[in-house]
Amino acid sequence: MTWTLPEPMLSSPVPEPRLRPGWAAELKWDGFRALLSVDAGKVVLRSRRGTEMGPAFPEIVAGAAQLPDATALDGELVVWEEGRLAFERLQNRLQRRGAGATRAADEAPVHFVTFDLLRLSGTNTTRWPYQRRRAALESLFAARQLTAPWALCPSTTDAEAVREWLTWGAVGMEGVVYKRLDGAYEPGVRGWLKYKVRETTEAIVGAVTGPAASPRGLLLGRYDDQGRLQYVGRTTTLARATGNTIGSHLTPGEPGHPWTGWTFSAGWGTQRALEVHLVQPDVVMEVAIDVALDSAGRWRHPARAHRVRTDIGVDQVPLFGE
Repeated sequence: MTWTLPEPMLSSPVPEPRLRPGWAAELKWDGFRALLSVDAGKVVLRSRRGTEMGPAFPEIVAGAAQLPDATALDGELVVWEEGRLAFERLQNRLQRRGAGATRAADEAPVHFVTFDLLRLSGTNTTRWPYQRRRAALESLFAARQLTAPWALCPSTTDAEAVREWLTWGAVGMEGVVYKRLDGAYEPGVRGWLKYKVRETTEAIVGAVTGPAASPRGLLLGRYDDQGRLQYVGRTTTLARATGNTIGSHLTPGEPGHPWTGWTFSAGWGTQRALEVHLVQPDVVMEVAIDVALDSAGRWRHPARAHRVRTDIGVDQVPLFGE
């Protein structure tokens, strides 16, 4: 009988990156969570939400020939391009099938960064403690001499290594995930911990969603070295009181606004455009951002608005790309 992949084990956020005694840390990758099984020659590649992704990533399906039969892995699909993780390359692959998926695999091959072992040669390993699962996973990579598309996620119990990992945001690493050394793999349970690197920085408000007097969200920009206002990202939904406070500083955009005629996507994987109102780009916001960027240098995750910076001008905001 074909073995069924379990639900993925999940993580809960923590506010600081302390490595606790009895825990290990792994890198948190900017990609797509995926579970893979090989059973009687059948390969299943499933997203966190249960969507079958095999047809979109034929290089992963083909690479499963390197694995022993009746084996299942948990990991992250990533694309490495020009010295950084390129999430948008993954996003563009989801709808590809057949020859289109094969061409995309040649142009921007995907790797499966493996961080957990769910089944090994017919043995269900989910009840094993993490330390044992990790040792078996490392042995699998060594014994099989696994090569691309397979990669082994680093794991450490060294706090100094964790501190170094937290400086790798420029290449797309989002932070770290913590796992108890004696913890089982519990499907659907938020038993792991995660710390995502965030920075506080400044950006210019160029447009808003919702009414300008009490915006629901802010579209943020920075000037490039040619003096052009470039879109860098948007905020999470604002609380009403916060929106009212920010709205009191905004004025409607005038003719010749640098974003006149622009459209802004409502999010990854959708063709829907945001309904926005342009405002004069003269208000500076302090925001907290994730370190993950897309290939254009924009913030991939929504920023969190902290406060209006009335003490600095737009010429003091970091340039786009800095």
